[in-house]
Amino acid sequence: MTDTVPDRAQLVAALTDQWDALARLVDGLDETAWRKPSALPGWTVFDVLAHIIGTESILLGEPTPDLDVTGEHIRNDVGTLNEKWIESLRPLTGQQLLERFREVTAKRAQALAEISPERWAEELPTPVGMASYGRFMRIRLFDCWMHEHDIADGLGVSVDEGGPRAEAGFPELLTGLGRSAVKGAGALDGATLTIELTGPVTRNLHIAVTGKRANLVESLDDPADTTLSLDSRLFARFCGGRTLFAGSKWKYAVAGDFDLGERLAHSLAFTL
Repeated sequence: MTDTVPDRAQLVAALTDQWDALARLVDGLDETAWRKPSALPGWTVFDVLAHIIGTESILLGEPTPDLDVTGEHIRNDVGTLNEKWIESLRPLTGQQLLERFREVTAKRAQALAEISPERWAEELPTPVGMASYGRFMRIRLFDCWMHEHDIADGLGVSVDEGGPRAEAGFPELLTGLGRSAVKGAGALDGATLTIELTGPVTRNLHIAVTGKRANLVESLDDPADTTLSLDSRLFARFCGGRTLFAGSKWKYAVAGDFDLGERLAHSLAFTL
């Protein structure tokens, strides 16, 4: 469940491994590759890593650069804050940015190693409302894991999207499924849906609609009204709104109520 405090040792290990994976992905890129468009509107490969530096710098207590920024991809105050950090780092070369990334994440890893159990469990404002600091760090892992995909897709390369990092961050992909089923796909009271993930993260996600709400359930008494089967890599991109690359690499299949399954597939996005 997403409302419990994640295991500290497991999550910190996954987060530091994720930072290492990002560093390996961009190490050795020439400047042309650094400036390639990523899967995110308005951001290059360089910008995605700069965004992560900005967020981790804020968590270290560093002030946000005081800059004026504009762009059609900036949608809200958080987007403006992100863009200020990115703009402040754009004069760097790619190699300089990577060095900055390694410095910042090393400091963050040290800070996480020293955090007390009480602080880890303490509730504070997060992107999903009030939650534990540990949950906040799982959101950070999820964010960095998704951004690894954004960079890889921009570069046209493949990365390992399974394993401990994926498993640790994956629960954050599930928080919007109920809303996607009812508000997005229009599933009616009593409807049941199954999302069958075929790998590299494998699991069956069952959704039951009661009234105007839908919840994940452990199992269904009968076969679902519709079953959406897809690769977990495509699922992650659908949930993240990364449709630019999602349709070209992997396919999905629908069994049962075809129209409902189609609507669900295209209503999964809850973040970008």
